[in-house]
Parts: sequence; C-alpha cells; structure tokens
Amino acid sequence: MTESNQNKTNEQVSINETMPHQMNAPSFEGTGIKMQAPFVNKYGVTIGDSLYASDHSPLENWSEDTDPAIMSGDEWVHPTNDIGWNTAENRELLEEKKKPQAFPFMHPTKDVSHGSD
Repeated sequence: MTESNQNKTNEQVSINETMPHQMNAPSFEGTGIKMQAPFVNKYGVTIGDSLYASDHSPLENWSEDTDPAIMSGDEWVHPTNDIGWNTAENRELLEEKKKPQAFPFMHPTKDVSHGSD
C-alpha cells in the first residue's frame, strides 16, 4: 500500500500496542511493529476501525453486477488491525520478533551461565 492511496484517520483503536476489543488479539509491544491508524481507501471505506460496515462498502451495496474482485488487494487489508493476526501462525511470527525476557542481562554471543550449575 502506498501513502498516496490512503487517507489516514485520527481515530485511535489500539491501547499499548494491542487491540483490547479483540479477545485473542496479540500484542505488538516489543516486536518493532507499530500499531497503525485506520485509513480510508479509494472507495471511501475506512479500513482498520473494527466497525466492519461502511455506507460506501461494496458489501453494503452488493448486486448481481458487483464484481467480487473489487474487494481484493492491499487497500482492503489493515497492516495491524486485521483478524489474520489472531491466528496461531501469525501470533508465532510476532513472538519471534520479541526480545527474550532476560534480554538486558544476556551476552549477545556468549552463554555466561554455561557450566555454572
């Protein structure tokens, strides 16, 4: 997605790098991925606001003449507020980006605890 085809909104839907209104939403905290604000795509539909209904959405104005391909592509997917992040596979990807809890006390290349027990 390019910045030119997105109109950012000022609406904040996340708290502390997570989506508290989604029961199984992962936390992006410590992953290096920053939560992004909802945006309005070229069809006038706000993506990422968690409301899932828009007067301008093809889903709300469906007819026999509507081509389903109109709703494909990056402009219909929010980078951080997407239900796909709730899957086990994608949550695992986020966990791999987090630093270990002992991070401040770890040596980057030496196991200083080796042989101490």
